[in-house]
Amino acid sequence: MKAFILAAGVGTRLRPLTYECPKPMIPLLNKPVIEHTLNNLKKHNVDSVIMNLHTLPEKITNYFGDGKKFGININYSLEETLLGTAGGLKKCKKFFDSTFIVMSGDGLSNIDLTTAVEFHKKKKALATMVLKKVDMKFPYGITLTDRTNKIINFVEKPTWGSVFSDTVNTGIYIFEPEIFKYIPDNFYDFGHDLWPKLLKLQKPIYAYLMNDYWTDIGNIDEYKQGIKDALFNKISLSISGKKIKNTEVVVDTGCLIDRTVKFIGKAVIGKNCKIGKNVVIDTGTVIGNNVQIQDDAIIKDSIIWDNVVIGKHARLYSSIVNIKVPNKLSVYNGLLFNII
Repeated sequence: MKAFILAAGVGTRLRPLTYECPKPMIPLLNKPVIEHTLNNLKKHNVDSVIMNLHTLPEKITNYFGDGKKFGININYSLEETLLGTAGGLKKCKKFFDSTFIVMSGDGLSNIDLTTAVEFHKKKKALATMVLKKVDMKFPYGITLTDRTNKIINFVEKPTWGSVFSDTVNTGIYIFEPEIFKYIPDNFYDFGHDLWPKLLKLQKPIYAYLMNDYWTDIGNIDEYKQGIKDALFNKISLSISGKKIKNTEVVVDTGCLIDRTVKFIGKAVIGKNCKIGKNVVIDTGTVIGNNVQIQDDAIIKDSIIWDNVVIGKHARLYSSIVNIKVPNKLSVYNGLLFNII
């Protein structure tokens, strides 16, 4: 089976994280969020994908290449000018010749795609939208279905006054190749254009309600929550490394950790890190690859990206860091990033 992965977005709501990093490459437990999507696709017998690219495309192609290293065949569709979600798919029409899946490069989910595809085929659907019940009703697209799960109404990102359901569009779709008949060769959007058209034409479109984990890594708070959910096992993801004895800390290869370091609760440490004397790594912390943490620093509930140096006696709480942290600097709920 094949899949289309949306990876062209600018990631405005994730700035400053996305000034120098495309949204699908945002690290989550020291792997790009899109890599977790690829792992789930492989699990459900998807062997070939195509990604549409626009923002900082070389960051994605340099990391994934042709996909052999990751056990999946990866192709790319570069968009010099953004074509919209459905328009980007139409550009890849020749890639698909049977039932296929569409997923977002910045979504995090362990959805059972095998069961979802079985539902789609059983309903003989042209298109199936995967839905999820959520506590927050806004700002996702909302959908109403009849007793057979056929879609009877859809509103993309409604205002509060028009919210009438707690069941939202996850941006995960299953299509038949016939779908390309309904997508023009220009800018076109799934939510605003394609789904309303299919509904108006009374095409066989259905909704599959998933019970698995799903979140949209669309803003800073959702990004933090996705990492916390993964750390505390609300979703099971592949994490590189092994647990340090008598701790809940997973550490990857090549690290030098002083014996005086104190670990509290759950944390993840990447490759080739150096952690000095009397450092405290407190619960909820993810430390990237090639990070240096100097003596007497304290880090709690924070996300440290690759190649960062954290100075002596620094204090970081509930922060995301991608620059050098000076000695004795204390930050709570901060974003330490280069602004370009």
